[in-house]
Amino acid sequence: MKSMLLAVSGASGKTGWRVVQEALAQGHQVRALLRPGSAVPPGLEGAELVRLELGDGPTLEKALDGCQALVIATGARPGIDLTTPLRVDAWAVGNQIRACEAVGVNRVLLVSSLCAGRWCHALNLFGLILVVKRLGERALERSSLDWTIIRPGGLGESESDLEQESVHYSQPDHQQDGRIPRRLVAQVCLEALATPLSQKRIIEITSTPAIESSPGSTDPNTDKADTDQLERVAALSSASSTRGLASWLTLNP
Repeated sequence: MKSMLLAVSGASGKTGWRVVQEALAQGHQVRALLRPGSAVPPGLEGAELVRLELGDGPTLEKALDGCQALVIATGARPGIDLTTPLRVDAWAVGNQIRACEAVGVNRVLLVSSLCAGRWCHALNLFGLILVVKRLGERALERSSLDWTIIRPGGLGESESDLEQESVHYSQPDHQQDGRIPRRLVAQVCLEALATPLSQKRIIEITSTPAIESSPGSTDPNTDKADTDQLERVAALSSASSTRGLASWLTLNP
């Protein structure tokens, strides 16, 4: 992908700073958008830091001016303030969309969540968070922008053995559970930006580790774990590709 000036909102978050890191590693210039009071995590060295409130339209437009793309990695965390999802995952996403349209940032990628839009889910106890995420998705879908929505499963912090993980891609509303390390989510985001076929698409992603079998194993617990893992991989096989997002998109237009 040609080097560009990429804006990343939510850059102090656990997924956002990894997106910044991956973009810098690929040679992009990065404008990292952070809340005024947020701590600067390790990994943002080399990025231009811009502190702002996403509800401040003029300041947001100024921060996005000149960028070629925006990754929206903001997201509400479950908590006691049940209005947070609406403010973060709907209103703030809408503000970013309008700012992009105002200053000509045409390429936008939104990090959403598996099961976005579903009503019957435990996470909705926290301010209907999955329902609200779908509102943000719809605002992006209805915009004039070239958008991509990535819906990751449960997000993991581990950075070990990532090369052993197989990423599973699917169309929207095909995967209901599963997890994926945040680092792989960040890598998929950068790959999606570099892949024109990802535009106007909602893509679900989870991952599973490679299965290492022990010859002659007779441990019934180990055998059951391996069997469960094989069944999960088999269930995903019709919607998965371990060859990368671009290959999966080519096979699933």
